[in-house]
Amino acid sequence: MSRAQISALVFGVGGFGALVAATASNEWKVTTRASSVITATWVYQGLWMNCAGNALGSFHCRPHFTIFKVEGYIQACRGLMIAAVSLGFFGSIFALFGMKCTKVGGSDKAKAKIACLAGIVFILSGLCSMTGCSLYANKITTEFFDPHYVEQKYELGAALFIGWAGASLCIIGGIIFCFSISDNSKTPRMVYTYNGATSVMSSRTKYHGGEGDFKTTNPSKQFDKNAYV
Repeated sequence: MSRAQISALVFGVGGFGALVAATASNEWKVTTRASSVITATWVYQGLWMNCAGNALGSFHCRPHFTIFKVEGYIQACRGLMIAAVSLGFFGSIFALFGMKCTKVGGSDKAKAKIACLAGIVFILSGLCSMTGCSLYANKITTEFFDPHYVEQKYELGAALFIGWAGASLCIIGGIIFCFSISDNSKTPRMVYTYNGATSVMSSRTKYHGGEGDFKTTNPSKQFDKNAYV
């Protein structure tokens, strides 16, 4: 069992879970703290719906009813995050088939190819998520620092940081999977066979029992009394 593959699987699956959480989250951008203190309301916007809450504890969400009225960068981020989640899902499956500790996947050579494929898929998943989160964050920062932008300004939400973290984990896991090919080729899988139990007495009998075996002599008979005179 390769420790590198286990760590790569942990990184990849953990990153895939973070990508799913970031895609489903509604906190891609939030209202600035200055406006929240004045109005005592908070507005969260995600890829799929907009949510608003106030200091009294009420919280309401409204989904995007049509994709034609959604801005272009949001649609692009949707496509990139869906692609990232899909690639992360298939990368996790390929990683399980490419692990040396599993019985599926064929020979060691075939498992090495599957592990390399899983690594490439994880890297692509991380790049898609990194691109989508960076595109969304660039739009937020551009509007925030634009002095001529008079509409509501937002800050970076928690989902962006979760998406960046998940993308980093997927890329790290994919790189480790790609480098585990040499480990697969150098250390073949160990195959243990059971030959049955052999007793100690039978092995001793086989060694001392037959003709032509080593004969034991009494060392006291080799010396005469005259040897000590």
